[in-house]
Amino acid sequence: MGGGVAWIDYDGDGWPDLYLVNGGRWEDLRSGHRTVSNALYHNNHDGTFTDVTERAGVGGRYWGMGAAVADYDNDGWPDLYVCNFGPNTLYRNNGDGTFTDVTEKAGVGDPRWSSSAAWGDYDGDGWLDLYVANYVELDPRNPPQGLVPAGDVLYRNNRDGTFTDVTREAGMAVPAAYGLGVLWGDYDNDGDLDCFVANDSMANFLFQNQGNGTFREVAVSAGVAYNEDGKAQAGMGIAMADFDHDGSFDYYVTHFSDDYDTLYRNLGKGLFRDVSYAAGIAFATWRFLGWGTAAIDYDNDGREDIFVANGHVYPQVDRFPIGITYAQRKVLFRNLGNGKFQDVAEALGGALTERWSSRGAAVADFDNDGDLDIAVNNLDGPPSLLRNDGGNRAGHWIALALTGTDTNRTAAGVRVTVETEAGRQMQEVHAGSSYQATNDPRLHFGLGAAAQVRKLVVRWTRGRVQTFEDVVGDRRYALREGAGLTVVRR
Repeated sequence: MGGGVAWIDYDGDGWPDLYLVNGGRWEDLRSGHRTVSNALYHNNHDGTFTDVTERAGVGGRYWGMGAAVADYDNDGWPDLYVCNFGPNTLYRNNGDGTFTDVTEKAGVGDPRWSSSAAWGDYDGDGWLDLYVANYVELDPRNPPQGLVPAGDVLYRNNRDGTFTDVTREAGMAVPAAYGLGVLWGDYDNDGDLDCFVANDSMANFLFQNQGNGTFREVAVSAGVAYNEDGKAQAGMGIAMADFDHDGSFDYYVTHFSDDYDTLYRNLGKGLFRDVSYAAGIAFATWRFLGWGTAAIDYDNDGREDIFVANGHVYPQVDRFPIGITYAQRKVLFRNLGNGKFQDVAEALGGALTERWSSRGAAVADFDNDGDLDIAVNNLDGPPSLLRNDGGNRAGHWIALALTGTDTNRTAAGVRVTVETEAGRQMQEVHAGSSYQATNDPRLHFGLGAAAQVRKLVVRWTRGRVQTFEDVVGDRRYALREGAGLTVVRR
């Protein structure tokens, strides 16, 4: 179950650092004594990393699951929330390379089995709130006969370093499910953040923001609770992107083997359709057990592709000749631009075909060379760092680091639209997605043959809109809310 991963530029040097979440052994849960720790690796700017876990103070005391990164206190430094089997942990970034455990003061130490979390400013006050997806009620010393869903929680940021559980008053106290993935995003284009939750073997949740501090659970009516056959699937990870460039965000959800990953196409007006078969997704994913996933334009052609980390939960599956294995390769779907996708992992080869029982996956241009790389955490083995070699030569690109002032400092929920001669793309900043993971918050747009952007529009979460024209490609830019674009030279 575990194996989260997060990119976090904890020292603010413009080079993403890497945080890996580790579990342990079943005996650790029974004894309460942990024999492994989480790990923070500092990016050395030369393609190597240094383990700084001990100095930073983020090793963790509990069996780790996932991580969500954001600047919850708006002090300019990204903080770290870790989901655990047991009390969760909130680490406040001190700005000097170290972190302080502020869980008790903040009031976010949910003691249940938490899987994933995501930050989002659901009430539009400029401060990030926190949704935590929980799995099941389980005492490792007294295993239950059945698995009872634990129930999720929404914490509202009180703007003073503390949080309040507002799950019930916000309308999110629905019947509990086996929560595994969570993502904030504005699927209905109304300017506020909605929340999608992928549930294991139960209907997914889609909480539509009503704009008054409350939500309505609309997954069934929206068409994302079940697949096209009306069946609940084993939801794991979530990716959100405008895959077809129609101006609305679609969802991609990973699932168990002997089932297929689901691509929900946004039809507008609050409705989705399962297009997995038509898109070429269903048959290609049937034998895989998918976990972490991300929208990633790996070849900079201006169309977002889909990455999936796979791996079974039962090592014993290797004993049976059914075409399903414990260790599995990755899947990389190339977006063909006509509503269809093609798995190119085996054709590209290399690290994509290495077989592991993988879990969390997160995307970042860790070497700042103009193409997106991927970190994957694996069970019972070392993590995988997939460096993209050639994406920066296949097409032009721009990258954008956003900093909010009136908006939350992380810029989570901010939408950016890029227009070139080939068409229009849009992305949002997310602070927690995939499966137990956090991508680099810097947005990366592939431009294909276009050497510049005709128009770049930034929609901040508190209403401000900024527009820039004739933006030169193959550059990294920084934008502080209300200011101008600045070229980042690194």
